[in-house]
Amino acid sequence: MATKRVVIDPITRIEGHLRVEVVLDENNVVKDAYSSATLWRGIEVILKGRDPRDAGFMTQRICGVCTYSHYKAGISAVENALGIEPPLNAKLTRTLLDFALFFHDHIVHFYQLHALDWVDIISALSADPKKASEEAFQYVPTGYNPIATGEDELREVQRRVKKFAEKGDLGPFKNGYYGHPTMKFTPEQNLIALSHYLKTLEMQRIAAQMMAIFGGKNPHPQSLTVGGVTCVMDLQDPARLAEYLTKFKELADYTNRAYYADIVMAASAYKGEPSVTTKNNLGNYLTYKTMQTGPDSWLFDATGYIKNFDLGHYYPLDESKIEEDVTHSWYKDTGFLHPYNGKTIPNYTGYVDGTSINDKGEEVPAKVVNPQGKYSWIKSPRYNKEPMEVGPLACMVVNYAKGNKQVRQVVDSFLAQTGLPPEALFTVLGRTAGRMLQTKVIADYGIVAFNNLVENLKKDQTTVAPYKIDPNKEYKGRFIGDVPRGMLSHWCRIKNGKIENWQAVVPSTWNAGPADGKGKKGPYEANLIGMKIADPSKPLEVIRSIHSYDPCIACAVHVMDVKGKKLGEFRVDPLYGGI
Repeated sequence: MATKRVVIDPITRIEGHLRVEVVLDENNVVKDAYSSATLWRGIEVILKGRDPRDAGFMTQRICGVCTYSHYKAGISAVENALGIEPPLNAKLTRTLLDFALFFHDHIVHFYQLHALDWVDIISALSADPKKASEEAFQYVPTGYNPIATGEDELREVQRRVKKFAEKGDLGPFKNGYYGHPTMKFTPEQNLIALSHYLKTLEMQRIAAQMMAIFGGKNPHPQSLTVGGVTCVMDLQDPARLAEYLTKFKELADYTNRAYYADIVMAASAYKGEPSVTTKNNLGNYLTYKTMQTGPDSWLFDATGYIKNFDLGHYYPLDESKIEEDVTHSWYKDTGFLHPYNGKTIPNYTGYVDGTSINDKGEEVPAKVVNPQGKYSWIKSPRYNKEPMEVGPLACMVVNYAKGNKQVRQVVDSFLAQTGLPPEALFTVLGRTAGRMLQTKVIADYGIVAFNNLVENLKKDQTTVAPYKIDPNKEYKGRFIGDVPRGMLSHWCRIKNGKIENWQAVVPSTWNAGPADGKGKKGPYEANLIGMKIADPSKPLEVIRSIHSYDPCIACAVHVMDVKGKKLGEFRVDPLYGGI
């Protein structure tokens, strides 16, 4: 059987450095796939020997997008190790910061990073603005009107983008696969989505300001500390509380009137496109409770998983079964290790000579993966030796299986409005919808956390718990929770009052990791297999699938040596975009 390879390097519109390689048969169906992270970072090296109270300020530098996620994880892991229970005000404030992060991350991801996989900008320029404005009313939830879709507004959007086109340069929209056969929006639908793309540039500013109210600044907020939060004066200021509430309501409104509506529109337009509606190959989904809304309540309260796409059975998590394997990762040793015992010793072996289809459809020489060797800086996390998908979709389907009322209401309403069956959640379209549905749960029900914080502040203004570190005692602790890209965990050991060891197992590690020592592939790789590619020189189907996970490869690749020795030197090869 004749085969050909397509190497996409780099995958753009993501955070970090990622290449994806697919092997196609004579009918352009993906027979095998390889996800390869091509750059590593060394945050854990910096943490070694540091005061644990500083950990959060350093871990948030793992990534420029997920700053609050790793900040909270670093702080919380130390709190867990030291046995600290932050006061309720601190817990609820951290949830409010989470809301700002999730609004920002999810809305920006769909429009600025993922939208051009669905939206044909050239087609939008030929749309009828009046017809598009009328159509927009079809997709919003009951009780809402669409936003940024008035006829005059849509005409202005066309005018602005046509100015780019007339100059022969589409600016931020250039290099799209416009006219691709798997793009299914009508010209009018493309214009609606294009208008929201531009409107989101305004909304992300509001989300950033929302984070800064109690975070001090954005990105890299500064108001968390081991034991609680430091934004005492802001929490005691009614004007600051009101400012947060106003921005929350603006973003919640935008979620319903634009984001939700556009995913409903996509579900309508793309329901017959196999590359986005074919069921995934990997049916295991893992999540951890997140967003505390009261003394004993969480917005997303599931800590567990489902297997084999089964929404009827929910299984609780046993964190002792979380392990990582490096058989096909550029590190020494093989076998499964729990993060507390993790080893990360680089062993770069590179790629081998081969061929790839280029953007002209020609087969040209290229560096390719050796399937029997190592090919990524990302490890392969497993739960009970099984690969798991994490992320907003996992959060939604596992909470649905557990019986979370808010999640069930939002998911069931979406399925009813679109006419999709529950099985449609387990697709590329479903994964993209899952991120929006998580945002809608926050928009519709997250205000409970704000109200409970205001009520609690009336009787208790404590924001930090006292503690001490015994230099003669050894500690170990972890943070586990869901962040915008899925389940994140940080694992630490403290000795002589200093950090002895630190490991981060992040969402994109779970999803983007290579095959493990048992040959089981992670979500990126597994879910590409069987996908038909219309044009190997324009592999939009592959890119759309990968973007649906919202990759953060900067988060996923780390390196450390608990002995503090030099780990190695690597040369960046600009010819292949790798190391």
